[in-house]
Parts: sequence; structure tokens; C-alpha cells
Amino acid sequence: MNYRDLFDGIDEQVQLPDGTYITPINFDNGATTPPLKSVTQIILDNIKNYGPIDRGVGFKGEYCTTMFSKAREALLSFFGLENCNTHTVVYTKSDTEALNILANILIEGKEDIIITTRMEHHANDIPFRRVGKMVYIDVDELGRINIDDIEDELIKGKGRVKLVTVTGASNVTGYVIPVHDIARLAHRYNALIIVDGAQLIAHKKIDMKGTCEEECIDFMTFSAHKAYAPFGSGAIIGKKEYLNNTEPFLSGGGCVSGVFDEKTIWTGIPEKFEAGTQNFFGVIAMAKALSDLQNIGFENIEKHEARIKNYMINNMKKINNVILYGDTNYTDDRLGVIAFNAKDRNYEDLAIKMATEKGISLRAGKFCAHPYVFRLLGVRDWDAYRDIVSGDYCYGMVRVSLGLYNTIEEADKFLNQLDFIANRKNPNRRYRTSHGIIRF
Repeated sequence: MNYRDLFDGIDEQVQLPDGTYITPINFDNGATTPPLKSVTQIILDNIKNYGPIDRGVGFKGEYCTTMFSKAREALLSFFGLENCNTHTVVYTKSDTEALNILANILIEGKEDIIITTRMEHHANDIPFRRVGKMVYIDVDELGRINIDDIEDELIKGKGRVKLVTVTGASNVTGYVIPVHDIARLAHRYNALIIVDGAQLIAHKKIDMKGTCEEECIDFMTFSAHKAYAPFGSGAIIGKKEYLNNTEPFLSGGGCVSGVFDEKTIWTGIPEKFEAGTQNFFGVIAMAKALSDLQNIGFENIEKHEARIKNYMINNMKKINNVILYGDTNYTDDRLGVIAFNAKDRNYEDLAIKMATEKGISLRAGKFCAHPYVFRLLGVRDWDAYRDIVSGDYCYGMVRVSLGLYNTIEEADKFLNQLDFIANRKNPNRRYRTSHGIIRF
């Protein structure tokens, strides 16, 4: 199937600095994906019916409230929770907001222990540092974690571990984490599990129930803009029994049943956690995108993306002066996320050249996962700290992250340009970046 026909904007040409026009190649889907045409259409179809959600009496308000509620049902179905009364959907503006909410409502004090890993995105690390005691599971030389290390820390915690929070898939190496196995361990020692699904949900089927009660994921978070819907929407899929017993992190209109001089009565879940006017278009777009992915079928999605991923890794290994990170021999547990560098080439300038010479969009830097990237680069903590403080920014990588609409033909164009940049003589040109002048 030609999946490209399903997407908006991917064939719009851009002008390069030399004046030529080119159809761009977006290999930065780990940051943001383009919208599905069906998502664009549902926004256009509903723009004239925009009204207050659960606040007013009238056709538009009733219509939007109904659509808003149906979106929750679609999300529960996407995560294998249809006809299941254990979980609810809390709408957020992003994965980052969702994880901040959970950190602040589930952790009761600094003595609560939170286990996480050194491969996490900052969104699944920093919010928890502020509220509890962190225990980190380190990665091996290829960047993987060993879940036996998680059990060791659960045992050491002696019942004081409140949460185990892990990424579903790394945004640096694409490793897919065995979250149901980790859930079984967490529950064995009376801890809850949170899965940061931002990099996972658009690429693999997720059944939050697992095969038994012990494998059930307590909380899943994600952002819609990494799953073919617009910015500004995300969600927590969470167990009702824990949400019922906590107070909201955000408060204001829409989350209360009554407010008195000396007392506030909160509404029920999930509305208790959705203070303020909600993002109607973001919610219905998110639900539509996930429903369409379900209909396409994750077996088809995985097969398509794995073919391009393996093709690119195998050919990148053949290019002189290219350095790849993560396991490039066994790749079955990797999504289409490939981090690399070229010898004697600045990572940021390499990405700039790809964009300005061939219209290829990549990501350059540390991908909001600094501890993980520094480990993969073999950089000591002090050297990394000094690099950031000095403003030199010597340490980083370039990342390819694939989407459903990408093709082998695009991969070939990327590989040809990478070979050219990695092996051509230094032309001694200078390019201005956000960090100043870099000589290439």
C-alpha cells in the first residue's frame, strides 16, 4: 500500500538556499509527525460546530460534549481497554504535562522511591526528581537496560518503591522496552508502573491489559503530535482506583462540583483532572488518528517501518566514517530510530547540510535525553557538564526517526548524501547555527 496518500503536506515542495525547489524528506518523526488527511478533514468538518464542552445548553455545546466523550471511548479501544471499567482517559496538552501530573498526584513525599532508567526522555525523569527519591537503572554498552536490575532495586526498596516509570521505546535508539514484564515485577513488590508511550504508540500495538492482571499497565502517557495529529493534545490512560483517591494537580473551572468559603468539592474522574476549557479539536483529531492507525493495522505498520529501518542500518554500516549507536546486529527490538555521527564532522552541521543541500530533515543534539546520549558517546559526567556550561556543545548525535509514510526511495537519497558528506574533503565552509559559527 502507498501510505503516503494518507498524509497531508508531505509532498509540498520547499526552496533550498540555492533557489531550487525540492520535495523534502522528513526523517524527524520522533519529534513531530505530519497529519493524516482524515485528521485534517475532521477538523475542517467540525470547525463550524465549535462550542463549549460540558458547560452550555444548545446544539453546538451538546454536539462537542458528545464528540469529546466518544473520543475517550476511541482511546480506550486503541489501548485494548474497551468494555473494561478499570481505566479512564484524562486529556492533557502533551506527554510532558501528563507525566508532570502523575508525578505530582501519585508521589506523596520525598521518601517515596521512584525507579526509572538512564535512557529516559527528560519528561519522564525531571518531574519525578522534584517530588521523590530517584533510583536509576543504568544501561549497558549498547544502551539497553536489564530488567533484572529493576527487580534488584525493588527488593532493596523493601516496600518503599511507589512507582516504576519507564519509556515504552527510546527516542534515541528505538529500543522497545518489555513493559509487561516490568509491570509484573512492579506489582510483585506493590509498586505502580507508568509507561511513557510517546515514541511507541504510533508504531506498535499496545494492549495495556497484558495477558493477566499482573501485567496490566497502570498508567500510559503520550502526545498526539507524534502520532499523526496536531500539537496541543495528549492523554493519560490511567487506573481509576488510584485517580479517585488523589487531588488534581491543576485546578480551576470545570474540575469542581462545588466551591464554598471554606471547602471545595471536586468532580469525579476524569473531569477532576481537566480544569479549564479543553482542546476540542486536539482531542477529536487525536482520537481519529489513533483509530485510523488501528484500522491500518499494526502488523502492516511494523512490517513497513522495519523494512526501511533494517535497510538503512545495513547500508549505513557500509559507509566509511559513519558511527552508529545502539545494537546494529540484532535490531528486532528497535523501532525506526537510528542515531549516528560522522567522523571529524560536527553533528549539528551535518544535519544542517542534509537540510540545506537535499531537503532532508533530521534531528541533531541530545534529544532531551542527555544522560543516555552521554553514555552512548562514552562521555564522562564531568566532561559533559563542562561542555554544556562552556557553551561548546561538542557532544551530540544526529537522529533518523521514521514514520509510516517514509519510503525506500527516500532512504536511498539520504544514504547517498550521508556518504557524500562523511567522505568528502573538508571544504572549510562556515555555517551559522543556534550556537554560533561552526566550521565544517
